[in-house]
Amino acid sequence: MKTLAVSGYKAHELGIFDQKHRGIYYIKKAIEQRLRAFADEGLEWVIISGQLGVELWTAEVVYQLKDDFPSLQLAVLTPFLQQEDNWQEATKQYYQELLSKADFVDSITKRPYESPAQLRLKNEFIISKAEGLLLLYDEEKIGSPHYYLEVAKKRQQTEDFPVYFITPEDLDLLISDEQSWE
Repeated sequence: MKTLAVSGYKAHELGIFDQKHRGIYYIKKAIEQRLRAFADEGLEWVIISGQLGVELWTAEVVYQLKDDFPSLQLAVLTPFLQQEDNWQEATKQYYQELLSKADFVDSITKRPYESPAQLRLKNEFIISKAEGLLLLYDEEKIGSPHYYLEVAKKRQQTEDFPVYFITPEDLDLLISDEQSWE
């Protein structure tokens, strides 16, 4: 697999409202473990849409992994132009900083937000460009990742398209493993 789409919950869907939240550390560690394994097997591109939460934490992880995997690249395909326009200033700066380091940045619809159809198009486009999907998701807690999963399942009806999950159980295990070493 050369290209992997990565998504998951937005920060607020996880009850995370600032970048110092302890849970971010474990989420990034889980993403890092998965991406490291895929990079060992030849992963070249990670694709995100740049949404706040799991996707931007994934960008941070990709940048850290570049020390060990210099050829690993990040593509940020936003659903529309200026998706950060209504965000708080500190969040905008964080976003711009992450985008400035990306290997490829583009907007799928070349215009500002007009309708939810742009978000649907984003999911379909990114899934069409990837060879697999890594999703931080809990099937008992429907949220924004559900829409990516729907598109991935539709693609699975006609071809092999692996979907990998990071579940709450995976995070719990990571936390308990780490705490047993402290």
